[in-house]
Amino acid sequence: MTDISKSPARIAGMFDAIAGRYDFLNHLLSAGIDRRWRRAAITSLALTGRERVLDLCTGTADLAIAARASTPRAARVVGVDFAGAMLRVGQDKLLHGGLADRVTLVRGDAANVPVCTMSVDAVTIAFGIRNVERTADACAEMHRVLRLGGRLAVLEFAIPSTPLIRAGYLWYFNHVLPRIGRLVARHQAYEYLPASVGAFATPDEFVTLLRKTGFREVQARPLTFGIVYLYTAVRGD
Repeated sequence: MTDISKSPARIAGMFDAIAGRYDFLNHLLSAGIDRRWRRAAITSLALTGRERVLDLCTGTADLAIAARASTPRAARVVGVDFAGAMLRVGQDKLLHGGLADRVTLVRGDAANVPVCTMSVDAVTIAFGIRNVERTADACAEMHRVLRLGGRLAVLEFAIPSTPLIRAGYLWYFNHVLPRIGRLVARHQAYEYLPASVGAFATPDEFVTLLRKTGFREVQARPLTFGIVYLYTAVRGD
């Protein structure tokens, strides 16, 4: 049975081990669709060009970069992650893309965010919330740092409900993806991935958690036949 324990040290170590191949495998294993998912998340924020955006579990900063590269784009972006090697890859991308002056990467934990209360206009997190050991604490932190009326966008994998799509997805997720991951990354992280998705909250459960945290206008939008969900919300009082 695959170990799905989520201590910060274990998760950070796992992602540090695959940092050099992370972006390549993301694009390969999703057939490039991951870029479309990120664009959908940034579009949902309805940016005007003045916003300060916080990207949690930023990894190699793809979503942080998307927030700055969109039209309109975020005025400032801060990316937070506890995997140092992932942040170094992200920092190299920022330097090569000329974005380092407007996107800042900080090492930190999503369950204890190093950002002041009500100091950002939007919070994003892509494929990271299921890796946080204390999910409720991370949701509370996202609510805390957002200003009143600030927007939240969360991307996360899910198990499709349509029987045929579900069967094909589970076969790919449980058999094809781990083998490619082991071959390219030479690490068991891509065995953890399908196990962690199966163990995470269902879309309805996660929506309920966000509402209990204090978010309003919470919506769960399935993308690509429901293999990914885009959760959006607004910070209430």
